[in-house]
Amino acid sequence: MNTKRYDIIIAGAGIVGLASAMNLLKIKPNLKIAILEKENKIALHQTGNNSGVIHSGIYYKPGSQKAVNCKLGYDKMLQFARENDIPFDICGKIIVATQTKELASLENIYNRGVANGLNGIKKISAEETKEMEPYVQSIGSVWVPQAGIIDYKKVAAKYAEIMQELGGEINLGHKITGVKESNEGVAIETENQTFFAKKFINACGLYSDKITKMSNGDADVQIIPFRGEYYVLNKKKEYLVKNLIYPVPDPQFPFLGVHYTRMLMQYWLLLEKDIRKPI
Repeated sequence: MNTKRYDIIIAGAGIVGLASAMNLLKIKPNLKIAILEKENKIALHQTGNNSGVIHSGIYYKPGSQKAVNCKLGYDKMLQFARENDIPFDICGKIIVATQTKELASLENIYNRGVANGLNGIKKISAEETKEMEPYVQSIGSVWVPQAGIIDYKKVAAKYAEIMQELGGEINLGHKITGVKESNEGVAIETENQTFFAKKFINACGLYSDKITKMSNGDADVQIIPFRGEYYVLNKKKEYLVKNLIYPVPDPQFPFLGVHYTRMLMQYWLLLEKDIRKPI
């Protein structure tokens, strides 16, 4: 079987791999780029199984790469959605303190938001919180008007469409089994084909460490995954949540805690597997 040759091969047809391919082709249209994806459809992992929130960057340390890139990505995401008629809603969110010990962390989050240039964020009282979310019990909150919701599967599908129009390829059903580097480039082996590229980009999400170790077995990297559970409110109880409600993050855990989000219906209709559990 002949080896297929490219300038760049990207592993993973999630939102990161697709966006990388699209933007590389916009910058250098003559590049020959292919994406290798082990599934038979794009965006079946993290991209297609998240809460669809457009984050503002309020949590990140001011001046850090996360803060800078979140704000830049936020602006570009909204611009892309507008240009391509992808539905989104900048509905805002509240970050809620329910215990006195959380107030210092809430103040720190507010200060980070101000430092990160989020206009319009404000500290609100328990009474003001109830005006926004009548069924929330709090001792104080931070209102973040920039937060929103979008359908990331639709975003990924548009990325795929554009990158293919620009000459890129998406090869589905190609699980990578080996990555071998040489002076000439990188040979990527899959279960049914061998590919060769001058450059190789690993965008495999939770499997990035495994792909990295195929080319560098001594690499000291490990992905620590966290699995979330989704529940959907019974139709009769949807009135309990108007927009996005988040707790003050617990510093003992590396995630944002149990939160409530309003979602675009199109997002759920595109899910390949319905994982919702009515409550």
